[in-house]
Amino acid sequence: MTAPREFRILSTTAILGYGYPLESFERGLAREPHLLGVDAGSSDPGPYYLGSGKSFTDRACVKRDLRHMLREGVRRGIPVIVGSAGGAGARPHLDWCLEIVRELAREEQLQFKMGIITADVPKETVLTALRAGRVHPMDQVPPLTEEAVRESTHVVAQMGPEPLIRALDAGCQVVIAGRCYDPAVFSAPALRAGYPPGLAIHLGKILECAAIAATPGSGADCALGTLTDDAFVVEALNPARRFTVESTAAHTLYEKSDPWHLPGPGGELNLEQCSFTELADGRVQVKGTRFVPSPKYMLKLEGARCTGYRAACVAGTRDPIMIGQIDSVLQAVRAQVDKLLQGEKVSGRIFTHVYGLNGVMGSLEPVKITAAHELGLLIEAVAATQAEADSLCGLFRSTLMHYGYPGRISTAGNLAFPFSPSDMALGKLFEFSVYHLLETEGLDLFPLTVESV
Repeated sequence: MTAPREFRILSTTAILGYGYPLESFERGLAREPHLLGVDAGSSDPGPYYLGSGKSFTDRACVKRDLRHMLREGVRRGIPVIVGSAGGAGARPHLDWCLEIVRELAREEQLQFKMGIITADVPKETVLTALRAGRVHPMDQVPPLTEEAVRESTHVVAQMGPEPLIRALDAGCQVVIAGRCYDPAVFSAPALRAGYPPGLAIHLGKILECAAIAATPGSGADCALGTLTDDAFVVEALNPARRFTVESTAAHTLYEKSDPWHLPGPGGELNLEQCSFTELADGRVQVKGTRFVPSPKYMLKLEGARCTGYRAACVAGTRDPIMIGQIDSVLQAVRAQVDKLLQGEKVSGRIFTHVYGLNGVMGSLEPVKITAAHELGLLIEAVAATQAEADSLCGLFRSTLMHYGYPGRISTAGNLAFPFSPSDMALGKLFEFSVYHLLETEGLDLFPLTVESV
C-alpha cells in the first residue's frame, strides 16, 4: 500500500530574532522538512516601528537565527521563507533584513536564487481606492480619511500566499517578503503542492508562533507541522514541551474574536466541523477545517503617522500619606502645571501611569482599592516638539516631587528616581493611521524581484 503523501514544515521561532535551541532545529531537520519558515514581524509592538522604519528585533539575534536557516536550507535544497521581514514589513524593514541575508551568504559562501517581495502600497493607490469606496474600516476603527493616508510615513498590505507561491514558481530557494498575513509563510508551499487550503492555512496559523502553541509554550523554540490531504499534526521538537488539544485549540483562537470564523486574505477559515485529537508523544491531529472564499478579495492595510514627540520619567513613592491620596495629588499637580504652561504658551498632554494601583488597565481596573506599600509612577509627556515634551515632563516631575499635599511630613524626597538624569527624551510618537481593508480587484500590489545571491 502506498503511504499517504505528506508535507512537513519546520517553524523555527515565533519571530525571527527570538532565538531557538539548535537541538530542536536539528531534530526538525532530521525529519526532512519541505520548508523552513519563520514569521519575522507583527503589529503587536505598536505603530512606532512601522512609522519609523526601524526593526523591533535585534540585528545580531536576527542574524544568528537566519544563519542556521540559510546554511541548512540552501545546502539541503529546502526552501526558506521569511515573512514580514524586519518586523513591520515596509521597505526599510525589508532592506534591513536583505542586508543581513547577503552578509550571511558571503560569510557562509552560499549561492542561491532569492525572491524579494515588497508589501508597500503607494498612497495614491490607497487614495484612489478610498474615493472609489473600496476601503473599509476594521471593527472599532473609524473610516479612513485622505489626510490620514497622506500623513502616513509607510503603508503596507498584508499579503496572502499568492505572491509567495509566485516566487517559488520562479525557482526562488530563499524568499524574503514584506508584510505578510502570518499563516501565508507556512501555507504557501503547501497550497502550491495542492493540499487543502483550509488545513494548510490553519496549520500556518499554529506554526506562525512556533512553540508558543505548545505547553509549556515558548516563543524561542521550534515546532513541526505535518500536513496530509485530510488532516495535519503539530508537534514540539523539544522534549520539555508537548502539544495538547487545549494548547492547540487555544492558539487557533489566538487574536480572534469569533471562535468559528477566522478571516484572512481572500476568505475565512470555517472551524464549525474542526476536531482536535491528542496522539502519542505530545502530538495533536487537526481535521475538518474548511476555507471559504469571500465574495471580494480583500487585504488588510496598515499605516502609521507621527503625532508628536514623547518624554518620560520613572519614579516611585513609599510615602503612605501620598499613596493614600495619589489620585487627588496627581490631579492637583496637573492643574498647577496647566496653569503655569498657559503663560508660557507650551501645549501638550500629560499621562500618568500608577503601577501598583492601575498602571496596567487604567480606568478599566476592577480593583479600586490597593494596599500597596509603594507605587511606581510613569510620567509621560506628549507635545508637538521634543523640546516642548521635555519641558512638560520636567515641569510635571519637579512639581510633583515638591507638591505640598495634605499631611505631608517631608518637604523633599517624596519621589525616588532610579535614573539620573531622571527624564528621558523618547523621540517621535506614532499612531496607526491606516488599519483598514482594501478591495484588491485589478490591483497588482506585491512586485517580485529575483536576485542571484
